[in-house]
Amino acid sequence: MLPPGPSAPPLVQTLRWLRAPVPLFEECRERYGPTFTLRLKVGAPIVCLTDPAHVKELFTAPPDVLHPGEGGRILEPILGSHSVLVLDEDAHLEQRRMMLPAFHGDRMTALTEALEELTARAVDELPRDEPVALHPRMQLLTLRVILRAIFGLRAGPRLERFETVLTDYLERGSAPVNMLPALQRDLGPRSPWGRFLRVRREALALLHEEIRARRADRDHDGDDVLAMLLGARHGDAGGGRPMADDEIADELMTLLVAGHETTASQLAWTFERLARTPDVLATAVRAADADDDAYLTAVLNEGLRMRPVLLFAQPRAVHRDVELGGRRYTAGTCAITANVHLIHHDPEIYPQPHRFRPERFLERPPGTYTFVPFGGGRRRCLGMSFAMLEMRIVLRELLRRRTVQAVGDGGEGPLRRHITVSPARGGLVVLGDRGGYAARAAQTLATSSSSR
Repeated sequence: MLPPGPSAPPLVQTLRWLRAPVPLFEECRERYGPTFTLRLKVGAPIVCLTDPAHVKELFTAPPDVLHPGEGGRILEPILGSHSVLVLDEDAHLEQRRMMLPAFHGDRMTALTEALEELTARAVDELPRDEPVALHPRMQLLTLRVILRAIFGLRAGPRLERFETVLTDYLERGSAPVNMLPALQRDLGPRSPWGRFLRVRREALALLHEEIRARRADRDHDGDDVLAMLLGARHGDAGGGRPMADDEIADELMTLLVAGHETTASQLAWTFERLARTPDVLATAVRAADADDDAYLTAVLNEGLRMRPVLLFAQPRAVHRDVELGGRRYTAGTCAITANVHLIHHDPEIYPQPHRFRPERFLERPPGTYTFVPFGGGRRRCLGMSFAMLEMRIVLRELLRRRTVQAVGDGGEGPLRRHITVSPARGGLVVLGDRGGYAARAAQTLATSSSSR
């Protein structure tokens, strides 16, 4: 028997999950306790865990017992059947092994200069002294960052074509229709699913065109992700067959989707929280001026805790009978997930959970099973280090160059975008100029140089 949960029909639960997931989760924990079951029209029932001890059991279970790829099949129409996120067991581990070098520390260090350049340009383009929704601006920036990192693309017609095609695809891919199998029917080119399939074909054609061009260009010596995947080989010794074009295209799409929407939404949430917490904002500005990465990282961690863009980790389908959290689950009956929002707002773990207080992460580092915005175990997000680097650079550069003010009273609620949530008004703020920062920085540098 599964843990208790709402008795409403699956359609009603699904609509609540899509429209107001946070109240639904909080109501369930209050009524049914730390473990409860949701029955949605997106597959098997989903068991939500909120106890860190049970989350540890979930994240450390053998890969042949729980199948995250099978539990996350709603992502397959967007990412493709070869995506590392929809594979399980040996197939998943093989794809993950081939992708790991893309996120090696040396590669991240090499990208820092490009990240700073792109961020500086994006900050300069932001409107001044008028309300601006940060989410779409952050989407464009993160897309440009991803295109530089994956394809090595710089300003020019090629970059513009990628931006146009992929922006259309990523925007249509965020629609809730792509989460509900019952609505995934092609009723013609004007239907929501028909339009999605059209832009998907166009996006995949663009990716395959780039893959073929790079295979044919024997003189290309890029250090981007595509170059790394073209050189990857199956097999532990690395001497097996190369990745097929379909495999590469699906992994590129995975990186585009995972590294675009999540990072953009998280940045928008973080600035929305900062704008409404003036004391924290003032401390963060001083940290940005002083290159205090520790405090800036704490700000980002607090944003990830308080406003996680993924409200629960990728569900793991029960593939073999398993005992977890003192309860027996039979193969094929459900998928099990860690409810990120509820864990991050547990007052026993995080006192005053609704207060935006980055200092909590300076007092105590994030816990492996109590801070899970990137998932955990073998399925922890491959791009976590890259995302944190990117967000830290954006946070630092924007705070150095601009003032940030909130718009209106109260905070913004969540808006569903496929499996993620973003600020309902896009992270609406007013940005002014921080007059004199550049001059002060130059003076500090000159003083430092003359004292050597």
